[in-house]
Amino acid sequence: MSNAQQFDTRPVVDNESEIAVESPLAFSRHRSGAPKAKADTRVTVRERAFLGHLVLRGGAIVLDEALREVVGLGLPGEPLGLVQDEGGKRSIQWISPDEWLLIVPGGEEFDIERRLREALGDAHFSISNVGGGQTVLELSGEAAREVLMKSVSYDVHPSHFPVGKGVTTVFAKSTVVLRRPSEERWELVIRRSFADYLYRWILDAGAEYTIGVEG
Repeated sequence: MSNAQQFDTRPVVDNESEIAVESPLAFSRHRSGAPKAKADTRVTVRERAFLGHLVLRGGAIVLDEALREVVGLGLPGEPLGLVQDEGGKRSIQWISPDEWLLIVPGGEEFDIERRLREALGDAHFSISNVGGGQTVLELSGEAAREVLMKSVSYDVHPSHFPVGKGVTTVFAKSTVVLRRPSEERWELVIRRSFADYLYRWILDAGAEYTIGVEG
């Protein structure tokens, strides 16, 4: 049984003292704008904010068993693999030989971490809640890959980057986790401190494709 202390850092909004909850891009959208999609838009960007991000480290066998019990998903079967549930709400990505990123709907991460710690017992592992320092940007549309080709050093050709793959790579001058959950949808898991920079970069890189912002 783990003795680690958990703290639910999500603000609770009540009638007495409402706390404004802002995504990492709240200021960016105000300063740089959020152009709406048009008839000739070929790529759109959307922030998937306030998700739960847990970094898991440990032995693959014990983590796989615990995740299947708690989340209903097993670890990816191969390096750089990405698995997700049927609705795409929960996903697990292979990051390095003993490291995986679990992303779940916001608010679930605290209970999931507790249950994983109980299931893992005395096994050698670590679970880090990094949701406060990360967010997810989603690129979709027929020109999404063209925007990526302008921005990343990694080969994003479909023959080299199929659906269900994810890598850590360089995007512009920042490090991101690039994932491909479906044929026309890509995800960037980015650090909160680089969110404004990357958002403005994407708007500029997608301007020739009449980029639109969703959400």
